[in-house]
Amino acid sequence: MTADCAGRGPALDGVRRRCTLNRQFISTGAGAVAFLSSILLGFLAWAGADDVPPSPQKAWYPRNLGDYEAELAREARQNSAGASGIQADPNIVYDLPALIDIAERSNPQTRIAWERARQAAAAVGLSQSAYFPYLAASAGAAYEHAFMPFPTFQQGPGPKEVSITGGGSLAFDAAEVNGTILMKWLLLDFGQRKASVTAAREGLMAANVGFNGVHQQIVFMVTRRYYELNTARQKVVVEESSLSAAETVRRAVEARRDRGLATTPEVLQAEQQSAQVSYDLDAARGVESDAQVALVESLGILPTTRLQVAKMPDEPVAVEPAETREELIERALSQRPDLVAELASLRARRAEVREARAAFYPKVALNASAGGAGLDVRIGNSPFIWGSAPVYGAGITLEFPIFDGFARRKKLQIAEAEARSAEEKLAASRDSVIREVWKAHTDLETALRKQESAAKLLTAAESAFAASVDAYRQGVGTYVDVANAQHSVTTARFVSVDTRSAIHTCAAALALSVGDLANPHPPPLHNRPK
Repeated sequence: MTADCAGRGPALDGVRRRCTLNRQFISTGAGAVAFLSSILLGFLAWAGADDVPPSPQKAWYPRNLGDYEAELAREARQNSAGASGIQADPNIVYDLPALIDIAERSNPQTRIAWERARQAAAAVGLSQSAYFPYLAASAGAAYEHAFMPFPTFQQGPGPKEVSITGGGSLAFDAAEVNGTILMKWLLLDFGQRKASVTAAREGLMAANVGFNGVHQQIVFMVTRRYYELNTARQKVVVEESSLSAAETVRRAVEARRDRGLATTPEVLQAEQQSAQVSYDLDAARGVESDAQVALVESLGILPTTRLQVAKMPDEPVAVEPAETREELIERALSQRPDLVAELASLRARRAEVREARAAFYPKVALNASAGGAGLDVRIGNSPFIWGSAPVYGAGITLEFPIFDGFARRKKLQIAEAEARSAEEKLAASRDSVIREVWKAHTDLETALRKQESAAKLLTAAESAFAASVDAYRQGVGTYVDVANAQHSVTTARFVSVDTRSAIHTCAAALALSVGDLANPHPPPLHNRPK
């Protein structure tokens, strides 16, 4: 006979109670499973934030990408003036010195180099900290409850036989507090700290001249972009003149056609030439717009900034170098920031060699400590045993490394190899500087010689074009002669513009190669550090 949970009668009360407990257990277990499942799903969702793209075939939208995009949008609205906060006045016409001033104050590269120099200065202070004693304060508190067993021994029956017949234990409590000041002062290390400080100072010098080098590069970049913009402007003027000349030729051809002296193909060729020049004018205006954006970008301000830039004069340029090529090379070898940085790097590597050699010698240090301690002890039911007293000590330690798996020797070999590499790099840099100065000086001389030839070419081309147009109108010239003369005068004007721009750019490149751009003046003799 069986009974289920739906049965009735006193005999089935126990069964019903067990069924109720089973249902409660099942309900509780289901709730626990649901709770654990929710925790597991939450953990999986959290872990899913580190997922990678599901497949390489297409782009995807990572988790939290919207947060990054929203933060970028907020920063873009807050920094509408650029990272430096410097804005250009659209009502002011900026010449080259004013543009350079804006760039040196606003270009982020100057601030990056400045922070690197500050970091190098902090590295010098960090290396000098090894000369000072090391102080530390420590304090502690502890409590311990323990016991000690006390067995009962019985001797016998022989004189050397001992047995344990019983025993007990004795409990005790102990509390301790202490405070100590520790000092460790390195007294002698055979020049290891000095070499480390020297290397850090040479790193600071490299960072400082690197900061100057960044300014020189920015000045050159702004100068080059300034002349590129003016070159693009002048080429727009050339194209406008070419368009005017093309229209003059077209009207002359139409006038000859009306008199029956020109053919329809000549008229069509003149219209084609006018359309081609109009296309070239639009292209030149696009180049001018790109050059304007590039110049604004080189300043370190927003490329969308409206900026009026002064025009470069059209007069011939006279920038003959006052020094010979040999004098320029000699000055470059003594003041170029990159060469100074290479020399500082070489000195730092040599200091690292001395530091590696000092690791073979012992170190002498002074160790000292002073403080106080208190101890409370209770054994069983006895009263506390308490005591406190000052604690102190001092001593000299001598540390002499004997064997370290040849680690010091390998470090010394690495340092010596880096020093030799720095020597070779400095020599190669000197050769590179000589080549750069030589080429920049030659390019400037070539551009200056081209200037006179370009002026003669332009005068001859303009005269030939005027004569060919007049001859064509008189009926003694051909359209081919006019078209060739028009192309020649446009080319001559481009050559003249490019020549003037090349002279300015080559002069700036020569100053950069020598190290004269944004070159700081040395302090007066009475203010120089001794």
